[in-house]
Amino acid sequence: MADSNGPVLVGVDGSKHSIDALRYAADIAAAVRASLRVVTMWEFRVLGLYYPPDEWSPQTDALKVLNASIAAAFDGALPPGLVKELVEGPTVKTLVEESRHARMLVLGARGSGGFARLRLGSVGAACARHAHSPVLLVRASEAVTPATGQAGR
Repeated sequence: MADSNGPVLVGVDGSKHSIDALRYAADIAAAVRASLRVVTMWEFRVLGLYYPPDEWSPQTDALKVLNASIAAAFDGALPPGLVKELVEGPTVKTLVEESRHARMLVLGARGSGGFARLRLGSVGAACARHAHSPVLLVRASEAVTPATGQAGR
């Protein structure tokens, strides 16, 4: 069950769709007077290696993606109540679990996998089916600001 007093949760991966979703989520959080929790997932998968390479850290890469996404969305003018966090785990499973503590989950509807004509990405589809909170999927070309009803930014 969703937490009606929880934050608006948005997952970002550095894509244009997720950055547009982040902007949209910030507008929603402001409208409902909720905090905005921005998360990026990371995990280390061993692909036939016994030890991770010393010079590579998936957590460091994820932090760069998180910071760059926030910078691209807000150009230095962070909305009040923004909390950013790295969360370890597989994307869908982690977002579904994190949605237990959220008022709403907002994601970019990427749809850029192997089937270009599909409008909904696999992460968005899985989260829409299994999340514990309402899910809003934002398509970059159709992002509308809630307060004004105007398309794009």
